[in-house]
Amino acid sequence: MKILPLEGLIVLELSQYLSGPSAGLRLADLGARVIKIERPQGGDACRKLSIKNLWADDNSLLFHTINRNKESFTADLRKQEDLELVKRLIQKADVITHNFRPGVMQRIGLDYKGVQQINPRIVYGEITGYGTAGPWKDKPGQDLLVQSLAGLMYTTGNDESDPVPFGLSIADSLCGAQLVQGILAALIRRHKTGKGALVEISLLESLLDFQFELLTTYHNGGLLPRRSSVNNGHPLLSAPYGLYATANGFIAIAMADLTTLATALHCTALSRYTAAHAFVNRDEIKQIISSHLLQHSSQVWLAKLHEHHLWAIEVLDWKKLTSHTGYQSLHMEQSIYAANHKEIRTTRCPIRINGKILTSGKAAPALGAHNEEITNNLLNEN
Repeated sequence: MKILPLEGLIVLELSQYLSGPSAGLRLADLGARVIKIERPQGGDACRKLSIKNLWADDNSLLFHTINRNKESFTADLRKQEDLELVKRLIQKADVITHNFRPGVMQRIGLDYKGVQQINPRIVYGEITGYGTAGPWKDKPGQDLLVQSLAGLMYTTGNDESDPVPFGLSIADSLCGAQLVQGILAALIRRHKTGKGALVEISLLESLLDFQFELLTTYHNGGLLPRRSSVNNGHPLLSAPYGLYATANGFIAIAMADLTTLATALHCTALSRYTAAHAFVNRDEIKQIISSHLLQHSSQVWLAKLHEHHLWAIEVLDWKKLTSHTGYQSLHMEQSIYAANHKEIRTTRCPIRINGKILTSGKAAPALGAHNEEITNNLLNEN
């Protein structure tokens, strides 16, 4: 693709760790020039945040996964001369993002009001943990902590289980994606009106939106959702919805008519239940299915279920997933190359435009790698 949708736009990213940088990653994938403004001493803290001690070069593998295709400009915002350089960059920019706690940007004069005076057309994207007001606004906006407050941990696991967190940083990922949505909407508005905008989002609000089904049910019925005692898949859905062990693995069964399911599985004990029992007797129905499925392999059961057009699928780990032609046909992987020429296999942007996959082999930048180029070129443009 010769011209990407956001080509020509400049984004200044004053963000670290995951939520803000993940938004910048997607904007870069779509063609924007994303410049990370980093502290000269260490930069984005994610540079040294290693997972299982995995490193690509001087930076962590995690840093490379969410900062590819960006530039790095170092500036100590406590120093007036560096702050003035950043303000000059703001004059050139279309978008600025940050994920600092409330009050941090205001203290250095780079809150929305301050930035708007420098560049009235700026789209200002701000991520906080819990919003900018209220008793929680100064709590640390860390993913696990936000999951804990949001009630999300009571949607996974079985009814008697302890709260179960997501196995990934779901608040950060959702929040970054939703910030991109807000920024794109504000850019369209700017195209129509010439006016910039403040786009605000918090990790907590993203997770509350994520639970809209459950919270709507709670707000209108007053009852807390109950997880299944066994094989929980979704607190609001009836049997058989859930994951089940087989003789050699696990399968997932989605919504299914119980009479058809009993026929497909040749399960006599299940045949006495109808749709009227699917929620009222959810746990005992699931227990019957669970015991029955242990008799044969996943492949045997899936063949029987698919013969009756029931929705079921094998539960794959990453090894099985990536070796399957279904995964390979998506071409979801790409290579980027770190400063030491080490190849890093990572995921690509999931979006296709006019049938074209969006990829970029440009690795995450070394700290301050683009100071000279940005100072000599961008800041000296008329």
